[in-house]
Amino acid sequence: MTTTTDRTGMLTMAELEKLVADREIDTVIVAFTDMQGRLVGKRASARLFVEEIAAHGAECCNYLLAVDVEMNTVEGYTISSWAKGYGDMAMIPDLTTLRLVPWLPATALVIADMTWLDETPVVQSPREILKTQIAKLAEKDLVPFVGTELEFILFEDSYREGWAKKYEGLTPASDYNIDYALLASTRMEPLMRDIRNSMDAAGMYSEGIKGECNFGQQEIAFRYTDALATCDNHSIYKNGAKEIADRHGKSLTFMAKFNEREGNSCHIHLSVRSSSGDAVMAGDGEHGFSKLMEHWLAGQLKAMRELTLFFAPNINSYKRYVDGSFAPTAVAWGLDNRTCALRVVGHGSGLRVENRVPGGDVNQYLATAAIIAGGLYGIEHELELEPIFEGNAYGSDAPRVPSTLREAAELFASSEIALAAFGPEVVEHYLNNARIEQAAYDAAVTDWERVRGFERF
Repeated sequence: MTTTTDRTGMLTMAELEKLVADREIDTVIVAFTDMQGRLVGKRASARLFVEEIAAHGAECCNYLLAVDVEMNTVEGYTISSWAKGYGDMAMIPDLTTLRLVPWLPATALVIADMTWLDETPVVQSPREILKTQIAKLAEKDLVPFVGTELEFILFEDSYREGWAKKYEGLTPASDYNIDYALLASTRMEPLMRDIRNSMDAAGMYSEGIKGECNFGQQEIAFRYTDALATCDNHSIYKNGAKEIADRHGKSLTFMAKFNEREGNSCHIHLSVRSSSGDAVMAGDGEHGFSKLMEHWLAGQLKAMRELTLFFAPNINSYKRYVDGSFAPTAVAWGLDNRTCALRVVGHGSGLRVENRVPGGDVNQYLATAAIIAGGLYGIEHELELEPIFEGNAYGSDAPRVPSTLREAAELFASSEIALAAFGPEVVEHYLNNARIEQAAYDAAVTDWERVRGFERF
């Protein structure tokens, strides 16, 4: 299958129409990212997509932005309920995201924006939340650029085998710590290479791969680009990597903390530039910062605890925050200091802030939106930057990253920063999601409880 576009793997409508006419493409996936960070949507006939859906969109049930992790309909959402009849919303294709899906036969994919049937945006949609923050930056002549570093753990078992075992006794793809190690990682290379090359052929730019600390753990990195494109690519990669692993008879997980060893992180690197491309974070101040950079970083620190719900959305997310684990526990900033929640790296036009709080389970649209909201708060209030932290932040008296979903939700609920940035509809929507997850966890009886208590209590 070939295309004439300069953007390898990306498609124009004219190119798609030709591929459909030549019967090289028969399916177009119309997709969006839900609250839980999953790619959802529908597979459409390519002919119907060309004739109707590309211009007018496709409908889907509005509960897709109002379900729990297991896709159960739940109470408490204003946008979707039995009382409202579970009506439709529309998936409106963003044709700039149209691309080939090399790991699926004769398939293309497009990311959609979510609207109601009267064409007003669904403000609770993760992509819409991020677009709103990007627009606020644009009012200040600023453009965000983002790179996400997403880790996962690979297992020799297939997904269906893992399900049948209740994910117990799975065989990791390595027998020991393989951080930066090449030998053991080479055993995984047939699958890893397939993922990297497939993503490149789907319009992404894979920089490379490295082993990580946990058994079978890997990180594939992609080149940074504008914030919206990075977050779109993140969803496609995360979904596609699982599909490719499944095709190889293996499985991988992005959950924040699979076991008691190192968790899966999703470090988010973000910088802003002027609309003309000029570097605005670098300057002649201390550490080579501009005043904007100082305000931006100060805003991140101020907003961190209140917005952690968007960095760590699940019960499991908080089990990653362990002292000495390379996951942050201290709300502090440092220059190239991996013990801090915010690590400043680069210089000049490459100067940026790495937020180390999100895990592999994060919804990247929400996390990036929260980073921008914190930065904007710092700029608008001209916050002064606290002194740099040097040394081991794990042992510091700095404020702590929230340690539970319950704590993070309480901080989010009372946050004036969140309310001003996202609006009451968004705040209440995601608080309801947190309440549902917390209630489900509180009601669960775990293996840990049975092992400790079955005989000994």
